[in-house]
Amino acid sequence: MLKKICIALSILLCATAVQAETLNISVAASMTNAFKDIISEFNRQNPATKIQPNFGSSGSLAKQIAQGAPADLFVSANPKWMKYLVDGAMIAPGTDGIFVANSLVFTGTPGSTATDMASLVTLKRIAIGTPQSVPAGQYAKEAMVKAGVWQKLENENKLVMAKDVRQALIYADRGEADGAFVYRTDALLAQKAKILFEVPQALYSPVVYPMAITTGGAKKPQTTALYNFIKSDAGHTILVKYGFKPIE
Repeated sequence: MLKKICIALSILLCATAVQAETLNISVAASMTNAFKDIISEFNRQNPATKIQPNFGSSGSLAKQIAQGAPADLFVSANPKWMKYLVDGAMIAPGTDGIFVANSLVFTGTPGSTATDMASLVTLKRIAIGTPQSVPAGQYAKEAMVKAGVWQKLENENKLVMAKDVRQALIYADRGEADGAFVYRTDALLAQKAKILFEVPQALYSPVVYPMAITTGGAKKPQTTALYNFIKSDAGHTILVKYGFKPIE
């Protein structure tokens, strides 16, 4: 009798563990607000699934995953860091693909002398995400190099490096920097800073976000359910709400 009870309890505990299994998702910092809404809506429809998000710069997240950090789904702010994981055989084949687009803007205090790329040299402090690990910073550097202002700004120590695009926005919003290069979707969340100008698309590569299921995440049915939800009409509605442009 005792043996049967133990077996029954084991089965019950296993079933409960499966139902309450946690999904770990690593998402580019610029998608923080959109994904909080996506998680909330997905949980409303799937109350038994717990989702643990990890928001940060795409480079940092990719390196964490490569070093063994738990991640079932990865969303990058550029293809470079997705390729890094694909090349490392850490992405489930056939799941990686671009699903939304964004654009780069320069934001700062209203009344600033910054009205275009050439006028950046008149500022004292410009915040950007660290180009080596933050896609927004990489795009910003690319734009400044093509505009011919990068070297001058770097030589005069006017560039303030941020750990991710959200920190760059905070520097501009608090007035700790004269302005910051951020995504349009981030700029719309600022409390004080305003978009001073749109960075010409000809100066930088298209801002696109790839998403994929990791090899570990492919073993969990809930990961595929979340992945499909993000790409569904319901997911697109949330993404559009925050200024992203869904791509089929």
